Amino acid sequence: MDNSSKTVVLAAGCFWCLDSLARRLRGVHHVRSVYTGGSGPAIYEAVASGGTGHAEAVEISYDPEVLPDEVLYRVFFSSHDPTSLNRQGYDVGTQYRSAMFYTDQAQREEFSAAITHAQASFDRPIVTTLEPLGRVFEAEEVHQDFHAQRPDVGYCQVIIDPKVAKLRRDYASWLKPEEERSTH
Repeated sequence: MDNSSKTVVLAAGCFWCLDSLARRLRGVHHVRSVYTGGSGPAIYEAVASGGTGHAEAVEISYDPEVLPDEVLYRVFFSSHDPTSLNRQGYDVGTQYRSAMFYTDQAQREEFSAAITHAQASFDRPIVTTLEPLGRVFEAEEVHQDFHAQRPDVGYCQVIIDPKVAKLRRDYASWLKPEEERSTH
């Protein structure tokens, strides 16, 4: 990564969805499914119980000169229901909250502006939280690029495949050629 690289940590429900979408975007260098925003053990079983306060999130490193911030944020907000508190479809609990984890005041303001801009596209109030980025725990290997590794899983076919189809339809000009899709 060079000096034009930027990293954001976003939560949009199950991390498998946003992970799959982000990997397809031009300018994205690295994608990692992570747990953040909580305390205590950050392993799948503990996070899935809802007791640790962690969110399933995705760390995305990208070149904002290739993929403008506003495009990434539009993909983020259109890939889940940011008006639904602690729930995305069948996934229920604080671990599935919509959140943007900021590293400093400038990033907090940037995320706040993105929420304000996105609100015009929704009839109900956006409940996406702005949270300071604390400790980040890499999710287990099985969760990394899950969709590409396990496209036969029902969740991928029923939940993720339609989101990928929507991404291809609405953001075609921002997608990498399929052969360049990173599995980082």
